[in-house]
Amino acid sequence: MTPKERLIAAFELREPDDIVPTFELQFQLAEELLGKKHVSQEALDQATPQERDRLLKQNAELYIEEAETLDFSEISLSMGPHKFEDQVETIKLLKRLSGDKFMITAHVDGTMSIPNGANMMEQAIRLSEESEAVHAELKKSADGAVEHSKKLVDVGVDCFNMCADYCFNDGPFLSPRMFREFVTPYLAQVIAGMREMGAYAVKHTDGDIMPILDQLVECRPHALHSIDPQAGVDLKEVKTLVGDKVCLCGNVSCAILQTGTVEDVVKDSERALRDGMPGGGFVFCTSNTPFVGMPLVNYLAMLEVRKRLGRYKNTEAQKPTESTEGI
Repeated sequence: MTPKERLIAAFELREPDDIVPTFELQFQLAEELLGKKHVSQEALDQATPQERDRLLKQNAELYIEEAETLDFSEISLSMGPHKFEDQVETIKLLKRLSGDKFMITAHVDGTMSIPNGANMMEQAIRLSEESEAVHAELKKSADGAVEHSKKLVDVGVDCFNMCADYCFNDGPFLSPRMFREFVTPYLAQVIAGMREMGAYAVKHTDGDIMPILDQLVECRPHALHSIDPQAGVDLKEVKTLVGDKVCLCGNVSCAILQTGTVEDVVKDSERALRDGMPGGGFVFCTSNTPFVGMPLVNYLAMLEVRKRLGRYKNTEAQKPTESTEGI
């Protein structure tokens, strides 16, 4: 199967014919892995037209090199460019250079995330005292997200990573009742719009999603990311509860990847494969992203476990390793 075909199988709750797919919402370790950096939007804005074309092609080639090296099933535009016209050119380049091998993914959401520390109290008060105005703003944001998504689909985007965060490690910012009022209708609207235009939707939120898991699934995303172990979310439990309704993406602990040994990473990676793979509908990845400061050796060790144990035709796939030799 092609990397894209593997991911489609997982999104459709099937087992790929060969190996469990993998991707990351954002890959921040390109310089450590390949000795190259993604081009900044500032550099694009300051470039001459001819230089801009060269930089956009350079950026697209780096995305493809990352995906080829790491066997990613999707290329996410999260590292830029960020201006719409530059994104369009990048999408066209990716399609021309890689064909239909990878799923091309952009970040669009449009729903209300956890307010930042500067306006959290103000937002909480508005939900109570200005609810009609808040609903009007949320509807406008959802409409805009659907409209923007359509423009991106028209130029070649296959999938959207929806990255509004709803939860802390000890639960969602909004109570389940308030979440149903202020988030669920708009999340459902945006996902329905994406589905109608033939795109896939991956809903990401860190934190403890268990109090709102039923509502997230009710909104019909193709996948949930990140099934956060640092918030005590258990992949095996979530798989049992909703694995027949939605694909699950995760959930190798970023805390272990950042500070653990290779042996720690191997054990946690084995756990994630063991809990997530059976029956398909699973994407093996980190519980957030491979961020700057995460040891590359640990991330590569995680991917080596996938090569060894992530094959659906491999009868040894559910057995833990006795050694990390060779990683």
